[in-house]
Amino acid sequence: MKRLAIAAIISLTAAGAFAGCGAVGGSDIGQDAALQTALNDAGVSESDTTRLQVSSDRDDGRKIYEIRFDVDQTEYDYEILASDGTILSSDTETRAGNTQNGQTDGTQSGTGQTDSAQQNAAQNNAADQNQQGGAAANVAVSREDAIATALAKVPGATENDIRIELDLDDGRQKYEGDIIYNQMEYDFEIDANTGEVISWSEERP
Repeated sequence: MKRLAIAAIISLTAAGAFAGCGAVGGSDIGQDAALQTALNDAGVSESDTTRLQVSSDRDDGRKIYEIRFDVDQTEYDYEILASDGTILSSDTETRAGNTQNGQTDGTQSGTGQTDSAQQNAAQNNAADQNQQGGAAANVAVSREDAIATALAKVPGATENDIRIELDLDDGRQKYEGDIIYNQMEYDFEIDANTGEVISWSEERP
């Protein structure tokens, strides 16, 4: 009888230990909840976003969710603690060289800019050409053609998923950019005079 009682106690203790381990190991709010935490903090809905990317990583033994998305010209980056949804870090950046309007400078987002958006876009596009030494108007391959070349390699992706800019590297004009679509990131370089894809890489976070 004593042996049976001891065996029962050991079994209960082991079960409790396993249950405790399960509680700790299973403490994860999940990817969807982490994304919603970031969206709520940014004050936007998922339908407002483009280039959405969610991945997980470990930092100092803690699981974190890394969440990245764009809303209009602003890029948001979040790190969310998987165990309880705490926002470890958040960063917003107004993107330069957007594919839609060629803006190269934008330091603020929000209201009050709508009326002057087209004027600013034109000014910024001119600044972009000056930044490239005036060569932006002289390349044989237009920005639109470069976008089409890149998007053709990612079926289903649209201009909302791509970021691209013209750059001068060792005397060679080329378009550099990336596409984020279906949780995949594609980085590319396209020769601005021949249309040749110089480099292409794919990465799933």
